[in-house]
Amino acid sequence: MSTTEEYCFTPMNYMGGQETVPIEVPIWNGRTHAGLHWPKHGFELLHHVSAVSDWDNKREVANYYYAEMASLAKQMSGCTHALVSSHISRNPAQAQVHQDYAPIQFVHSDFTDNYAGLVTERYLREDPDSVRALTAAGLQASDVARAKRMLILQFWRNVGAPEMDLPIAFCDAQSVPRQDMQAIHVPSYAGSDFAFDTYAVHPPPSTSMHDWYVFPHMQVDEVVAFRTFDSDLVRTGKTFWTPHSAFKDPNVPADAPARCSIEIRATCLFD
Repeated sequence: MSTTEEYCFTPMNYMGGQETVPIEVPIWNGRTHAGLHWPKHGFELLHHVSAVSDWDNKREVANYYYAEMASLAKQMSGCTHALVSSHISRNPAQAQVHQDYAPIQFVHSDFTDNYAGLVTERYLREDPDSVRALTAAGLQASDVARAKRMLILQFWRNVGAPEMDLPIAFCDAQSVPRQDMQAIHVPSYAGSDFAFDTYAVHPPPSTSMHDWYVFPHMQVDEVVAFRTFDSDLVRTGKTFWTPHSAFKDPNVPADAPARCSIEIRATCLFD
């Protein structure tokens, strides 16, 4: 019998027509739910201690964290290779650099069915970040194109105060049917030249149909892994998305510290 506790009841911004619409939903405490695993639910909480001591030091993050998350992605997925080429820090300073680096308060899943082709094209262009990722994995761009399967695992880590203004919640992928998903085009993210399609999510007929979870008071030695693409699941017509969104936490004071988090994406390749 489940002992899952309700954490809060709060608005989530869903896609309604051409604009977002706030829908109040229950969010469950993922720490009290036994058995949330990424292959089934789309996400899971993991204990992971990093060698990084200064999360604002981009060189230190690149030198240590990229390899750590590539190794974790291989361990979790059983993939042959895992490529990590960049990361995103979300904090007040980065939000001033570009508004896209602020916490995203919009229910979405990052990529649609066509993402494998876009990733392959990016690696074939051999931009500096891609070249570094390929070199670290001992691969060439052509190896990405030859992969039989591509899986995207993303890792979200809180590197600031455990009680923050805009934590992230994850939706059980099983509870979100394809008809609730709407592809929208993103011509540029944070000023980059990489265009892609993302999934916006329509509100369900009943607020109890989408199962939302949060892991309160996340520590720096914890990370949430979540799946945003899997070419095998695309081919078989199965769920590969994991909707997620930042939200205003009614359980923390109005003057709670701003969120400071780091996100990294591993491109998992299978021979």
